Amino acid sequence: MSTFLDPGMHTLQIGTNGESSPTPSPPSSPGMHNESCSIAPLTPSQSPRNEARAQRPTSFSVVVAIDFGTTSSGYAFSFSNDPEAIHMMRKWEGGDPGVANQKTPTSLLLTPEGAFHSFGYTARDYYHDLDPEEARDWFYFEKFKMKIHSTSDLTMKTELEAVNGKKVQALEVFAHALRFFKQHAVQELKDQCPSLQEKDAIRWVITVPAIWKQPAKQFMREAAYKAGLVSPANPEQLLIALEPEAASIYCRKLRLNQLIDLSCKPLANGLAPELSIDSSFRQAREQLRRSRHSRTFLVESGVGELWSEMQAGDRYIVADCGGGTVDLTVHQIEQPQGTLKELYKASGGPYGAVGVDLAFETLLGQIFGEDFIATFKAKRPAAWVDLTIAFEARKRAAAPFRSNPLNVSLPFSFIDFYRRHRGQNVETALKRSSVNFVKWSSQGMLRMSSEAMNDLFQPTVSQIIRHIDDLLKKPDVKGIKFLFLVGGFAESAMLQHAVQSAFGSLCRVIIPQDVGLTILKGAVLFGLDPTIVRVRRSPLTYGVGVLNKFVEGKHPKEKLLVKEGKNWCTDIFEKFVSVDQSVALGEVVQRSYCPARVGQRKIIINIYCCATDEVVYITDPGVRKCGTISLELDELDEPSGPKSRRREIRASMQFGDTELKVAAMDVRTSKTVRAAIDFLSN
Repeated sequence: MSTFLDPGMHTLQIGTNGESSPTPSPPSSPGMHNESCSIAPLTPSQSPRNEARAQRPTSFSVVVAIDFGTTSSGYAFSFSNDPEAIHMMRKWEGGDPGVANQKTPTSLLLTPEGAFHSFGYTARDYYHDLDPEEARDWFYFEKFKMKIHSTSDLTMKTELEAVNGKKVQALEVFAHALRFFKQHAVQELKDQCPSLQEKDAIRWVITVPAIWKQPAKQFMREAAYKAGLVSPANPEQLLIALEPEAASIYCRKLRLNQLIDLSCKPLANGLAPELSIDSSFRQAREQLRRSRHSRTFLVESGVGELWSEMQAGDRYIVADCGGGTVDLTVHQIEQPQGTLKELYKASGGPYGAVGVDLAFETLLGQIFGEDFIATFKAKRPAAWVDLTIAFEARKRAAAPFRSNPLNVSLPFSFIDFYRRHRGQNVETALKRSSVNFVKWSSQGMLRMSSEAMNDLFQPTVSQIIRHIDDLLKKPDVKGIKFLFLVGGFAESAMLQHAVQSAFGSLCRVIIPQDVGLTILKGAVLFGLDPTIVRVRRSPLTYGVGVLNKFVEGKHPKEKLLVKEGKNWCTDIFEKFVSVDQSVALGEVVQRSYCPARVGQRKIIINIYCCATDEVVYITDPGVRKCGTISLELDELDEPSGPKSRRREIRASMQFGDTELKVAAMDVRTSKTVRAAIDFLSN
């Protein structure tokens, strides 16, 4: 490992990529000594509170938000000169009976040649209607967002497997989907506003789970660049919104008649309550019906009635229960600005509604054999999609106190395929299986008792309850006043009942009307004012590896490096920010670096991260290299000689936004230095 040593300065370690070593200038904070590895403090603005609320002039005339979900997706927009009106996307073609199709399934279909064919209901229905043999050549993707969360070594070359088993680069798949939404949104905007200049007038917002790590967020940004939403030269034209944050922002605007308070209205007859906590619910419902018909939602210019009752310091949890993940965030109200402060780092996991689908697939495997289900999915992929659609409709009808069974239609191709491969019919398989509470209906359906459906929900719902309970026990999460349940899975009466039963005595459990659109509307509001969340918590500890003077008895012998007669300790983890540390919007961590040699054109700095604050060396367990900062230097006429002043590059890193950002400046010339942070090349 090559290093550049400078007496009296911390020295940054450089990896084996062949780049020369930059050297940080000494910390300027009083009380810091070179003998120990000190953290340069976060450098706040002079008045971060006021700066956070200062509305910067913007050239964007419209904000378009894309809620890219695991099971369903959609877009909405708002014009900056009329921010109180949020317009939902046009009604999609297709749809399922009994399911409001304000969003469309996150389903993508590519031709056998790999070209884009369709997205959403159109893709799903076209694929379903293909001849079984022909369908095996087409690339059909669904619920593919989960792959980005579950892939530990995500890169630009990560691949996704289509239903037919063939693979396509994930970046291509996501770019196809985002390009579809861009084309639809831009066409709708131009229909409403023909003079709209598409290139610079639109600010785009894409939603991601708050628990996603930096590589996944960068991946979505790269997919947006590839889809042509914005140019990499104008990164500020695209914002990444965190899903529970977006929901929280929208909940600030709600009136009482737009909420259902589960704490006040217990579930009756196994169904979600039809009454709101407000006596004018009938009138509000009619207004809501009309607004749904017009696809335009009006929001409060200030804060909603519920928020106006809240005091400075009041705390609440937003539980975003989606198709793939459950995402929890804890916010505190700051008055009088009404800004939000994150109290605990985002938490959650893969406990979304997809877990119920997987439990159903496991149940089918127990009845008909896992090998048969695997063969059926491979040989009849379109029919398998048909079966999952049938189950989805029944899953939505499940309720905790329902007494009558639910019937799930089995496609004829399933029944026929089973008879051909097993030499017996499905009714015989059901009678011989050890699965209780599932019978065969003479109408050609699986007849599932309420106990059977409860068993499918139980593992996923229990995980969600356990995670919320663990969060409520954290020292920083006390005195919670409200628990907002949002996301598509929050529509489930099964989940509503479980959450209310577990936590109704601790706080008020609130569900917004049109709960499946909460995140989408909030993402639009975030695009109109990205400063509304003033303080966030760092999800990890971030830092770099440095050399410090070796101290006998403190540093281990194996870390000793002797250079030019001086003893140095290698691999010391110098922290930029610690896990769960509060970081305000606009605050920066600054470090100065000096090129190792005259004429050096590039500085590469490795970034390390860890899930704990108890870290000393970059070689400690749990520490990993997670990214790189690259500084591109212009060629300058640099004086040489022993008295010449070495060139100094000051890098400023922001940890308080939804993405990590870096900027840099040449101190001597005050010119901006090209700086980039990369989490996808490790």
